Amino acid sequence: MDYTILIHQAEEGGFWSEVPALPGCYSQGETIDETLENTKEAIEAHLQALKEDQVKAPIEESLFIGRVRVEVAD
Repeated sequence: MDYTILIHQAEEGGFWSEVPALPGCYSQGETIDETLENTKEAIEAHLQALKEDQVKAPIEESLFIGRVRVEVAD
């Protein structure tokens, strides 16, 4: 299964991630590579917990990520 993850730069250094299709599934790391690996482990653990609770794993719907530039008048 493939899941979209969002990686954010942490204020205190390093990075943290979230998985929009799996509410409550977060991870972190000192580098992006470490964050990716930790997030993979977090997703696997999250899916295992759902399986143990006999809850069907969500299938990610189409997710579009974009940027919008806005200007605020003084």
